[in-house]
Amino acid sequence: MGYQAVFNRYELKYKITGAQKAKIMKAMEPYMEADRYGKSTIRNIYFDTDDFILARHSIAKPDFKEKLRVRSYSKADADSTVFVELKRKYDHVVYKRRVGVTEREAVDWICRGKSVGMHEDQRSREIDYFLSLYDGIRPVLYLSYDREAYRMRDGSDFRVTFDTNILCREDDLSLESDPYGTSIIEDGMFLMELKCSGGIPVWMTRILSKERIYKTSFSKYGTAYCRFMDETPAERAHGIASESLVAAFRERKASKALPSYGMAFG
Repeated sequence: MGYQAVFNRYELKYKITGAQKAKIMKAMEPYMEADRYGKSTIRNIYFDTDDFILARHSIAKPDFKEKLRVRSYSKADADSTVFVELKRKYDHVVYKRRVGVTEREAVDWICRGKSVGMHEDQRSREIDYFLSLYDGIRPVLYLSYDREAYRMRDGSDFRVTFDTNILCREDDLSLESDPYGTSIIEDGMFLMELKCSGGIPVWMTRILSKERIYKTSFSKYGTAYCRFMDETPAERAHGIASESLVAAFRERKASKALPSYGMAFG
């Protein structure tokens, strides 16, 4: 397969300045190195319903949320390998499953329903279930960013990424096009993410404490949604969940056909 397909981990986010990033990079030098992608421009197409159930639920900061996207690590064409990713978060833990396919296969699978079930494994069954639950889901947003990614030299699973130039748009929803759009992060700022299945290394907690860097809540997709939608601050903060969303969650809890995801739904 040649790529990691299953992720169960914590993802902690921090908005930092360039000066803070330089100090963190200095602290990382003895312990970390660039990962297999190193520096890249990540392109994503996010999917949602006509009434944006997934986005609206996400910004309400619930215990459980989920999203579906197709991602590439470079400019794609119809035969390029891209990743169909189902990302769920429950009780602060992120569960991500992804399947590598060509861009053409991804479009056929998600948008046309032609290839549903073509992969006979747990990951694809979970994506198929998601597609059946949110019937009529469609591409709604292009989101790209420049990323630097680092991993531990000792092989442990702690990772650090820095994202900047975070851009989004509602048209030209293609991984074959160049990045452009509306910025959703301030000039000169970086979104740092710490990713791990357990605790953060002591040396990292020390530099965060020394520089007074604190966790933030920043959903790229949720932030982009709020940027484009004409909602009042109260509506954004509440993240109104529609009756159909509530019904869908109840159906999911009651369904014995729910794919095993290593977690309970309360």
